[in-house]
Amino acid sequence: MRVAIFDFDGTLYANETFPILMDHLKNHPVYHSKYKRFLRTILPPYIGSKLKIYPKHKMRERSMQIYLAALDQLSKQELDTYFEEIAEKMKTNFNQQVIERLEQHISDNDHVMLVSGAYTPLLQSVTKELLFHTIIGTDIPLKEQHVDSKSPIYHIQASRKNEKIQTALANKDIDWSNSFAYADSFSDLPVFELVGNPVAVKPEPRLESTAKNRGWEII
Repeated sequence: MRVAIFDFDGTLYANETFPILMDHLKNHPVYHSKYKRFLRTILPPYIGSKLKIYPKHKMRERSMQIYLAALDQLSKQELDTYFEEIAEKMKTNFNQQVIERLEQHISDNDHVMLVSGAYTPLLQSVTKELLFHTIIGTDIPLKEQHVDSKSPIYHIQASRKNEKIQTALANKDIDWSNSFAYADSFSDLPVFELVGNPVAVKPEPRLESTAKNRGWEII
């Protein structure tokens, strides 16, 4: 069985997820009052990352954890509604070339996977019409069906993507040499190196250089 692994931010979705998450919280009719506290809390790790004294991957995970604090104690139903609102805004910014590749892989009976650091319920909501076989994202801790922001998240990025991919496919016979991976970031190099057909999508400079040196497809 061949697989086709798709990243979300900058790949399937042409932009980055976190800015739209911030904007939605800032302008939400019910939860907007939590935005200022969120902003104050997120500034130290953000500034530390810009000054290169706080690792970028830790800043990303910390930012995701801080964002959940603004949604603490929302019921699962309220959380799903919140992400559905965001999903509607995102659908107009899908990368159509990537959508076409996805549809071709589905037509070819490949196992299509979405693997991203974005929150899992957001990924599930925004891709309802896209027929992914497997969706892997950053799960949101729940306690008695309410958001539990005090429990640590496990942010899916870099080598953690491979870990989750291998777990999801553990009982399947995968033809890795004929499989595909689509992503825009150099941090996805571990995923690219799993497959025989890496495809760099609007790649950042470091990935673009790597893709050209290795003869990978660029779209």
